Amino acid sequence: MLINSIYADNIIKTALLEDINYLDTTTDYLIDEEQEDTAKFLAKSDGVLCGIEIALRVFEILQPTGFEAKVYKKDGDLLKKGDIIAEIYGKTRTILKGERTALNLIQHMSGIATATHNAVEIVKGTNASIADTRKTLPGLRALQKYAVTVGGGRKHRYNLSDAAMLKDNHIDAGGGIANAVAKLKT
Repeated sequence: MLINSIYADNIIKTALLEDINYLDTTTDYLIDEEQEDTAKFLAKSDGVLCGIEIALRVFEILQPTGFEAKVYKKDGDLLKKGDIIAEIYGKTRTILKGERTALNLIQHMSGIATATHNAVEIVKGTNASIADTRKTLPGLRALQKYAVTVGGGRKHRYNLSDAAMLKDNHIDAGGGIANAVAKLKT
């Protein structure tokens, strides 16, 4: 995985805490603790896969031992509707508690990768390129920027520390373009 595992785990744990809080009322009262099951990740439409390792990590966090996965597709693969992406095996409670978080993350990342791929295809053969921006959802920047690269886009600056970039607001606040450029050079 190209995303820092500590960062990914923090996002996943935040999402799980938001969803489960202290218990899953339906699952915890309905499903026996020892029951085990198998589930499949299926492509619901054509697109570019992104985030399969993040999605599987959801279940690994919920069930540190005994969870298994068979992965058939990897990030960047072009999917057709109905493709089996992965099969998972573990405690039924784990699968039920983690499914929405895992699906939200993989669908979001795959959506970005697919949209990026489509844009890259449109400009293919020209001098144009598709790049990411900092216009990301709070806390999800690394996942979203990763998804752009999986879709064939290029990286731009990750945050404000990476490079100076004069925009209209900077130029206005800096007293005009000449003054702003002079200040940046010093």
